Order: sequence, then structure tokens, then C-alpha cells
Amino acid sequence: MNIFKPVDMTKGDTVKVIIMFTIPMLIGNVAQQLYNTVDSIIVGRFVGDNALAAVGSAGPILNLMLVLFMGIATGASIMVSQYYGGKQREDLSKTIGACITMTVVASLFIMVVGPFITKPLLKLLNTPASIIDWCYDYLVIIFLGIAGGGLYNILSGVLRGLGDSVSALIYLLVATVLNMILDYVFVANFGMGVAGVAWATIIAQFVSAALSLWKLTRMQDVFDMKKEYLIPEQFYLTKLVRLGLPSGVTQAIFSMSMIVVQSLTNSFGEQFIAANVIVMRIDGFVMLPAFSFGSAMTTFAGQNIGARQMDRVVEGAKKGTIAAMAISAVLTGLILLFGRHLMAIFTDTEELITLSNNMMRIIAVGYVLMEVTQCLSGIMRGAGDTVTPMWISIISSVALRIPLAYGLVWLSRTPELPQGNCAMMYVSMLISWSCGALMTFLMYKKGDWKRRAIF
Repeated sequence: MNIFKPVDMTKGDTVKVIIMFTIPMLIGNVAQQLYNTVDSIIVGRFVGDNALAAVGSAGPILNLMLVLFMGIATGASIMVSQYYGGKQREDLSKTIGACITMTVVASLFIMVVGPFITKPLLKLLNTPASIIDWCYDYLVIIFLGIAGGGLYNILSGVLRGLGDSVSALIYLLVATVLNMILDYVFVANFGMGVAGVAWATIIAQFVSAALSLWKLTRMQDVFDMKKEYLIPEQFYLTKLVRLGLPSGVTQAIFSMSMIVVQSLTNSFGEQFIAANVIVMRIDGFVMLPAFSFGSAMTTFAGQNIGARQMDRVVEGAKKGTIAAMAISAVLTGLILLFGRHLMAIFTDTEELITLSNNMMRIIAVGYVLMEVTQCLSGIMRGAGDTVTPMWISIISSVALRIPLAYGLVWLSRTPELPQGNCAMMYVSMLISWSCGALMTFLMYKKGDWKRRAIF
């Protein structure tokens, strides 16, 4: 079997097919997470804790600007997987062409708008004066080179929709290694500071995008890459927007909620900001099985619905979710056992290590519950129901998380802690994750998603 060819997920044992497709994506997501993690380690070690806080504080704003790509990627993955499963070559070809064009347009928009709104947003978030200039420099460089990351995310999504998760992995690993090397050279050798890690990131992302585009041009046995297909037809644009918009809106609202919460985080000062960065970097890795299984479920559901095999979709949803929860439980146990050692990778400051480890312990059990949310949401998205996961995310991330974070912090104020207990921010996160998992399970069981298939 050629592992670099598209995988037909409409045949074979369901859980085996899902796991085998998930593994390359999981490894790839680990590599993707290394982009930000290595940035944090390098600046934390060679520049200082404030530089570490600066890179982390830039995250919510960066995520907000990336929602356009996230929406396109979601719509592309659903349409590509269903057209591929249904053997609809022309529809598949026109969809891929439309995705490439939309990504280029979105990149140009962010390149122009991003630098102008960055400084006002940082001030709005009460970003400490000691790190605001570093945050600004980092974000402006990333925005100017956003096309590389945007194209890679969309094109790798197309490859996964076709069932090829291995090629996307290989290209990402190449870019990740390049990013690590450039991080060290630019920061440790050239003394470029926070700007150095930003330049390293965008250079590496352009390499991964170029490799992904090259791969697609060599898949003429699956679809056609023609110039005329780069001029999007209204039918495919409308469908991409209809399927991708709810996910884009979800990510935008989630990013806005993170910005609102970031303002509360900043109120506790540089040390808690740095601790939060460390926790979120570790969190990014622990979340990877959930995100990887969720993406695999979307492709699995899309291909099988395209092939009119709904019973197989239901079977895969059950077995895949159980497997994902088991893997997450193991990872969570390892985090609880070796948390302090992981935190020590980022800093030598003992107080920072202790604070980070205590925060991580609060949310540990929530990672198993996130598998339910991501896997079952992936099934619903693969069927074309992107609206239900959107509402669940809005309720859990905004309607619950934000009031809980501010409310619990306010209620925990004491003479010794006049600003409140910062741990309450993580308690609010655990509660919102738990509610999100419950809502997702109930909506999946209700079964409305089965009637939302786009074909």
C-alpha cells in the first residue's frame, strides 16, 4: 500500500481506519504545536520571562485574525471528503481551485488589516508596557507573512479530505525542523529577540505551503488542477461559505472570548501571564489527540456519507470516540505525574514552575471530556452540520466561560488576594469544557445532523 496516496475510508474496520488516519495527523499536529512551543522556549531561555509572556500574549490576537482560514479549511475538508467519497471528480476539482483562490484573498486582507489593528487591540487588553512593543513586533511580522501559514493549513486540509494525511505530515515535519533551526540562529546567534522567532515561523510556513501545492499538482489521477478552476464559481463559493462560515464564526467568537479573558489574565501581572503561556503550550500538546481525532472523524463521516453509508458513520463515531478518550486519559496521567519537569523546560524560575503546574492540575480531567466534544463535533461537521457545533462552542466558550471567569475571580477576593484567586480562571475553563461535552453528546444522540448531509 502506498501511504502517500488518498485513503478510501468507506471500507475496512472502522476504528482501524480512523486510528491509522489519525496517527499521521496527530504527529503533524505535534509538529505544528512545536512552532509556538519552540518559539516560547527559545525566547524564554535566551531573552527572558517577559519575552515569553510577550509571545504568549500575542496568541489571542493572532488566532482572531486566522478565523478566515479556519472557516475556509472546514468547508474545504467537508466538501473534498464528500466529493471524493462520491467519486465526483469535476466537483472536487472546482472545490479545490476555489479554496486556493479564497485563501490568497484572505491572506491579502490580513496582510493589510492586521498591522493597523494590532497596537489598539494590545492596548485594549491592558497588555503591560514592559512587553507591548515585543508583542507588536511579533504580530506585525507574522501578519505580513500570513500567506504561507494560510496556504499550508488550507492545502493540508484538502490533502486530508482526500484521505492523504501522510504527505501533509512530511511537509510539516520539514518545516518544523527548519523553524527550530532558524529560531536558534536568529535569536541565539543574531540576537533578533522576539522578531527572530516570528521571521523563523513565516519562512518555515512558506516552505510547507510550497511543498503541499507541489503535491496537489501531482495528483492528477484524483482531480484536475486547471487555471480555469482557480476562478471560483458561485455554486462552490456559496457552499464553502455555508459550510465554513459557522466554523469561522465559532473560531472568531472563541478568539474574542480569549481576548476578553486575556484582559483578566493581564491584570494579574507578568508572572501569571508567563505561567499562563507555559500552561497553554503544554495544553496545546495534550489537546492534540482531540483535534486529530476530530479532524479524522470529519473526513471519515464525509467520505462515508458521500458513499451513503450512514450505519458505518454511527459505528465509527462510537468506536473512534472511545479510542480517543482512552488515549487522552493516558496523556493526562503523564501530565499529572511529570508536570513540573515539563514546566521546567520553559523557565528556571521556581515560582513560575510551581504556579504553572498547579494551574495545569486543575484542568487535567477536562482533556478526556474534550475528546467527546471534538470527536462527535467532527462527525456532525462531516455530515455538513457545522451550525450545531458552532452554537455549542458559543454557549460553552462565551456564555459560560467569560461570566464564570470574571465571577469566580471576583468572588474569591480576600484581603490577601485583593484581585481574586487566579486559579479560578482555570476552574471556569474546566466547567465550560464539561458543559460543552455534555451538550455535544446530547445533540449527537438527537440525530439532527443525519439530515444535514449536503448531497
